[in-house]
This record gives sequence, C-alpha cells and structure tokens, in this order.
Amino acid sequence: MMMGTMKNALKFVVVAGLAVGAVGGMAGTVVAGDHLRDALWAIDSVGLVVATAILSISFFRKGCDAVAAGFLVFALGEAVMLGGTAASLEASVPAFAAGTALWAAGLLLTSVPGELAAWVRGAGIVAALLFAVTSGSLFRGDAVTPLSRPLPFFGYPFLVLTFAGWIWTAVKAN
Repeated sequence: MMMGTMKNALKFVVVAGLAVGAVGGMAGTVVAGDHLRDALWAIDSVGLVVATAILSISFFRKGCDAVAAGFLVFALGEAVMLGGTAASLEASVPAFAAGTALWAAGLLLTSVPGELAAWVRGAGIVAALLFAVTSGSLFRGDAVTPLSRPLPFFGYPFLVLTFAGWIWTAVKAN
C-alpha cells in the first residue's frame, strides 16, 4: 500500500514539474517585465530539474539506460540555465549556451531509443536539433539571447510538445 502511494506521489510530482516547466517557460518568453520573466524561468527550471531527475531514476530502474541518461543530462542542462536566470538577459547567455547544448544532448538520448511513443520522440528530436543549432550559434559568438527569433524562440513549442509527451508517458505508466 505504501509503495503505491509513493509511486503515485512521484508521478504527480513529475506531471506537475513538467507542466510548471512548460507553462512557466513559455510564459517567461512573452512577459514584458524582467523580474517576472526571471521568476517564471526560475520556477520553471526547478520544476523541470525535479521532474527529469525522477524520470531518470524511473527509466534507469526499468533498464532503459540511454533514456535515463537523457533525462539526467536534460536536468543538468536545466540546472545550468537556472544558474544564469537571476542575471540580466544578456548576462545569462553563457549559461544558456551551455544549457541548450545539454538540452540537445538530453533530448536526443531520450528520443533516439524506442522507449517513448513515436510522436514524443519526433518532437524531442526536432527540439534537440533546434537547440543544438542555437547552442552552436552562441558558442560561435552570434548575438543570441533566450528570446531571440527565429532561434531559440521557435524551438520552445517543440520542447513543450516533448514535455506533453513525457507527461503522457508518466500518466500511462504503471
């Protein structure tokens, strides 16, 4: 009885963390105030780190090492980004460059193996490619911020679609 309760509690934390990450992240890209954006992105980051750390453990226990590693790498990327969130948009760019590189790697690790549904994997691969290009641009020295268009701005919807797939996967899991 206790184990089932704990499993349900962790499932709730995963779903809530991913939902908060999706909503907070997208909201942060459209709000006008710097402090509100920073607060939304900080909350979003914490939710995503917690959720993907739990998913990492869950998939590791199932023997899905690549997917587990992907969730762990994604959590690390999100944690790196959290470190730059309190800085100005321009000052956060180095953390964002490193974070998007880790996002891309984590998304590929979760998406290439056949553990998740094809549509979730497809969204994850598209997001990974868009964030890899974003990171490459940043490391090349291009003037890109987390709000730049077309990238990374148009990568966020694919990331949120991937989160929706991760939520769907968590909800349907035993």
